[in-house]
Amino acid sequence: MKAFTYERAKSPAEAADAAAKNPNARFVAGGTNLLDLMKLQIETPSHLIDVNDLALDRIEALPNGGLRIGALVRNSDLAADGRIRRDYAVLTRALVAGASGQLRNQATTAGNLLQRTRCPYFYDTNQPCNKRKPGSGCSAIGGFTRLHAIVGQSDACIATHPSDMAVAMRVLDAQVETVSPGGATRVIPIADFHRLPGNTPHLDHNLKPGELITAVTLPAPVGGFQSYRKVRDRASYAFALVSVAAIVQRDGSGRVALGGVAHKPWRVESAEGAMPRGAQAVATSLLAGARTTEENAFKVPLVERTLAAIIAEAKG
Repeated sequence: MKAFTYERAKSPAEAADAAAKNPNARFVAGGTNLLDLMKLQIETPSHLIDVNDLALDRIEALPNGGLRIGALVRNSDLAADGRIRRDYAVLTRALVAGASGQLRNQATTAGNLLQRTRCPYFYDTNQPCNKRKPGSGCSAIGGFTRLHAIVGQSDACIATHPSDMAVAMRVLDAQVETVSPGGATRVIPIADFHRLPGNTPHLDHNLKPGELITAVTLPAPVGGFQSYRKVRDRASYAFALVSVAAIVQRDGSGRVALGGVAHKPWRVESAEGAMPRGAQAVATSLLAGARTTEENAFKVPLVERTLAAIIAEAKG
């Protein structure tokens, strides 16, 4: 690990301003991903800004019936909150499916959204990787691709986004609140927060330099049967081969978002009109234009079967 300087911010605006003064600064809270990347010298910040004292660790009711989740709310606390369990069950299920209990006790809401890919070529610093070093090439293309994207990928990157929580947030139409250097605030729909790789796979999200996440808001509950199913190689502490977050209403309509298939949580709203016709119709539309390899072609039928299991469960 390379040497770095450190400070504790006292307010969100102060944290954003401190980041603006040092382009190579990073915010740190739980550190469950950042510190690992620093040890491997994949991330080499010269300055860390500790945001744990910013009092962003509360879950508050909103006038419209939704909830505001502070950026520093720990994953375990969010999953256990009675309002989340009752009205946003898909989110609780996604959080519990992620990592281990010890990591969930430390990981934060904002940090979960900002996780970097677990592509093995990204973590192997001996291999070219456009996410680590733009323009160096993608070792995954032509390599072992069982864990990699089948939709939304590009000729520069086929990595997948690792977060379970983000997939549930996407199906719930969450919004991300931020503060920028100078104190300006904005709200980013979760649909616009994460990026597809295109020619800039090193950019995972649409935050501006120095911009700090302060909260994530959920709209009023939509009801329905809510489920998150994660298919993985082992029962715990493994990232998704495929995951499905779904909300199914009594009339068969609903919403679907996927994990493990793209560089960002994958949702195609136009595909959801096919929900009453069943899982095959939805999956066909969701994965239209999928580009698979011999190793990951199984993800296409796996999405359909996982969604079919959720729909069958919803019907009792």
